[in-house]
Amino acid sequence: MSSTSLTRSLGRWFRRRLPTTLFGRSLLIIVLPVALMQIAVTYVFFDAHWQTVTSRLSEGLAGDIAWAVDSYKDDPRPDAFDRLARRAEESMGLSFALQTGRTLPERRREPPVIWEPFFAPIDRSLERALSERLDDPFWFDTTRYPAYVDIRVAVPGGVMRVLAPRDRAFATQGHIFVLWMTVATVLLTALAILFIRNQVRAIERLANAAEAFGRGVDHPSFKPQGAKEVRRAARAFLDMRARIQRHIDQRTALLASVSHDLRTPLTRLKLALALEETAGAADMKRDLAEMEHMIDEYLAFARGEGGEALESAPLRRLIEDVSAGAVRAGAQVKVAADPELAVRVRPNALKRALANLIMNAASHGQRVEVAARGRPQGGVEIVVDDDGPGIPPERYEEAFKAFARLDDSRNQNTKGVGLGLAIARDVARGHGGDITLDRSPLGGLRAIVRLPG
Repeated sequence: MSSTSLTRSLGRWFRRRLPTTLFGRSLLIIVLPVALMQIAVTYVFFDAHWQTVTSRLSEGLAGDIAWAVDSYKDDPRPDAFDRLARRAEESMGLSFALQTGRTLPERRREPPVIWEPFFAPIDRSLERALSERLDDPFWFDTTRYPAYVDIRVAVPGGVMRVLAPRDRAFATQGHIFVLWMTVATVLLTALAILFIRNQVRAIERLANAAEAFGRGVDHPSFKPQGAKEVRRAARAFLDMRARIQRHIDQRTALLASVSHDLRTPLTRLKLALALEETAGAADMKRDLAEMEHMIDEYLAFARGEGGEALESAPLRRLIEDVSAGAVRAGAQVKVAADPELAVRVRPNALKRALANLIMNAASHGQRVEVAARGRPQGGVEIVVDDDGPGIPPERYEEAFKAFARLDDSRNQNTKGVGLGLAIARDVARGHGGDITLDRSPLGGLRAIVRLPG
């Protein structure tokens, strides 16, 4: 593998492990530098300041012990040693004891494994200082007593034992510095989380409002919040929503006006045909009925079902109500759905979408099977199968286009205007779902409606 490929692979591996949310990435941008800074400062403090202070304290303690040892060698009388020990206790805070006939311990007491990284620098510093100041053999233990360091020096006639306060041997305030650094890090991180959360919440509200508008749900409580850029995006969304809603209202009003204008002459023609029976009256009535059906389809496509409220609806009952029309048309419809399965939808809109799918299947086949089931990832799935001629896979998306009529396939009928699948998909997407087509096990077409929970 070349170095370029390796670099790219490492880059992809690293990107896959980075947070994907804005909150996570913002937190990483703020917290990671703070954490690195705290680690760097702590390291510099312990490596430079703490070890330097510890070395100087150890050297001072070693110098006091060397003075005591030399003083004892100059005058080894017991009364002289007592005066020396008393003076050392008063002026230096060191406790001296003479153990006659004793020898130095053979081994040094090892600290626990978890504390070894902390005690090792102390032991090295103290051992170096004692080695520089003392010519006699010595032994020390920094782990036996919590508040003292036990140091023993071989002297003529025995061992001189020194108990020195721990703060005389090394700096004992390092843990306080680390504690303050930790507390500061936690406080800064908490403030960063609160600040970032407030900023991200405004973006989440904007995303929820946009998603709700896409499903045709009004979100009147939404208002611009957050940072200046987020407020600007929110105001742009509100302006866009107003323009789109105005366009929809104008389109619906235009088609309603056209429908009204067309229905008036159609009504007069129907009345005239009803009063005057002629040889071609039956054909003319069929033409008028087809024109009325086309007008209804156009209006349904243009108007949509955005004004209907969402409510929880049992799917099996809804599918059975829609399937009744196909059964009356002579199709064999089989419904398979859990009676307890329900979904939050606009019932009339979903009925219209399913009616288009089921009637479309019934008009091109003899057998229709409708199944509804829950999805593992949430939501529901409604599958409509038929045994008709089907549609070539390469023309699935074309079938969803408004006013599309596939001459060699399913939209070739005397009543359809090419809006059935378009209306059905528009309804599904208005609920936050979608419709896809596939080959049916019955040999015809399978329409799969996926809706969120």
